[in-house]
Amino acid sequence: MGLLTNRLSFAPGLSRSPAHPAGRGTTSTCARLRWRIRAAVTALLVGPLSAAPAIAETAPRNIIFMIGDGMGPAYTTAYRHYRDDPATEAVEPTVFDELLVGMSSTHPADSTVVTDSAASATALATGQKSYNGAIGVDVRKRPLLSVVEVARRRGMSVGIAVTSQINHATPACFLAHVDSRKQYNAIADAYLDDRIEGRPKADVILGGGLEYFRRADRDLVAGFAELGFETVFAADELRADGRGPLLGLFAEVALPAALDDAAGPRLPAMTRAAIDRLDGNEQGFFLLVEGSQIDWGGHANDVVYAMSELDEFAESVRLARDYAASRGDTLLLVTADHSTGGLTLGAGGEYQWRGDVVRRVRRTPAALAERYGQNSDFGAALSRDLGFDLSRAELAALRVAQLKSAHDFTRAIRGLIDQHSFTGWTTDGHTAVDVQVFAFGPGSAAFSGQHDNAAVGNALLDLLKSR
Repeated sequence: MGLLTNRLSFAPGLSRSPAHPAGRGTTSTCARLRWRIRAAVTALLVGPLSAAPAIAETAPRNIIFMIGDGMGPAYTTAYRHYRDDPATEAVEPTVFDELLVGMSSTHPADSTVVTDSAASATALATGQKSYNGAIGVDVRKRPLLSVVEVARRRGMSVGIAVTSQINHATPACFLAHVDSRKQYNAIADAYLDDRIEGRPKADVILGGGLEYFRRADRDLVAGFAELGFETVFAADELRADGRGPLLGLFAEVALPAALDDAAGPRLPAMTRAAIDRLDGNEQGFFLLVEGSQIDWGGHANDVVYAMSELDEFAESVRLARDYAASRGDTLLLVTADHSTGGLTLGAGGEYQWRGDVVRRVRRTPAALAERYGQNSDFGAALSRDLGFDLSRAELAALRVAQLKSAHDFTRAIRGLIDQHSFTGWTTDGHTAVDVQVFAFGPGSAAFSGQHDNAAVGNALLDLLKSR
């Protein structure tokens, strides 16, 4: 019953956003009802999405919500060919292919059509549309009830694990309510100060952002420690067998790019540690995991950066899927907040794309530019790191770019990789294309079909309220 009605109650001071014309704002009750009926019919036609009994009727005990920031359909298509085994004739499916159940539109609450991460994450976290830059607030800047707050009031444990700073836009929309995503210190303060029954909203917080939590004006790390949180700052401190609340800050701002980071910890390790910490609660848990820097690779028009970030996100998804499959009481939901960069597989009129070229590159272009920026005879070594031979003309162009600036050198290396792999881009910003939705476990049928990102948030709220 919870999936076919809109039975949402709100805590004092929290509100729904006002209606908007032409369907731009709040998703209507009728629209949500039509979508849920369609999802239920689809589930009856195609059958359950896992072997667990009564999958569509059972509310999940645990929810793992994973967001690939910027991960539009072209990214998961590219990833399939990036990971393809050239020794086999077939193109092997990825974990995303195995879990695909639907698509989602992403527009914000106005006529701009193209969302930012804050507006989209607000919709996913609260079931309500808002403006670009909004962190858990409606178009009138009033706080909106989030899935984390509902989970907390039902006694569930809560965790987040991200590769950006933990007070970046996407995780912030689940834990805070501020006017602008740029208010990093205010968001960090909210993680400690905004409490439910005397406790912070999250029990496990893992990612970057130490400079926002240990500041001249306030030491939030000490504040968490006073509340009994274990605080860790390095990979070897992140124990798999740890218990109790945990704050892990592993970089001053964001974690290094996955391809360039030998020290870690990386997203799969943080996902595993978060699940281990949260697993003991009889009331279950809600875990948010974000592959934050897939989006940053798209903004940089850097296919190597984007695919390597997506690779570790996929590994984290496989880990979460295996956990859910081993239990039968855990919903795994995966989607993107939007797509970034207008990635195209094929460019310049050529009918091909070379994922193998991308995969052979050993470091991100920015890291390669830094490594060889002061080396006048970099040709042979850079060729080895790129995985392809440089022609005389390419080497000459790289030397010109090297003499200009590190930025120009990085851009020139990216351009060569694009040329050799036939990768194209249309923008260094976001695009408005629909994104994919992937799900597995109890409640997964609620996410089948075509719908809106606010409907995803409302379905999550309904599942939590039906527990």
